[in-house]
Amino acid sequence: MEYGTIAREIHIDATPDVVFEVITKPEHIAQWWGFDASFPAVPGGDGRMTKRRRDGFGTLVVPIHVVETDAPRRFVFRWVHPEDEPATPQNSLLVTFELAPVNGGTLLRLTEAGFREIGWEAAQLEEYYHRHCVGWDQHLPNLAAYAAGLVRS
Repeated sequence: MEYGTIAREIHIDATPDVVFEVITKPEHIAQWWGFDASFPAVPGGDGRMTKRRRDGFGTLVVPIHVVETDAPRRFVFRWVHPEDEPATPQNSLLVTFELAPVNGGTLLRLTEAGFREIGWEAAQLEEYYHRHCVGWDQHLPNLAAYAAGLVRS
């Protein structure tokens, strides 16, 4: 198996404007992704996302660096780099959300790339890749349901 890029697509019953807000605003991110987010959604914006660890011991802190913002079409960020280092292609993963209007809603295309570039050992690479696959498979339907719920409210 190639552990290079994760790609997912999902249709969301909400406009690209609504979906863009849901993927970039901290109050929305907490609802569908479970992270408390603190970052400016502008190119060059640095911040972090935090949540309680699954094992219940402490807090997971994930640095984030916004690479590109093109509302309501595209949002790109780097994450999982060491907190005391700037995000680069050699130490972080690149997440791209692309939004397109389709049938009164939005087609969201997600890619997460850079797993091989970080230079993890094979077992660590496989673990991170699978963990992120499972995470996106869980969180993207949450995002779709949450965004659609905002429209219905």
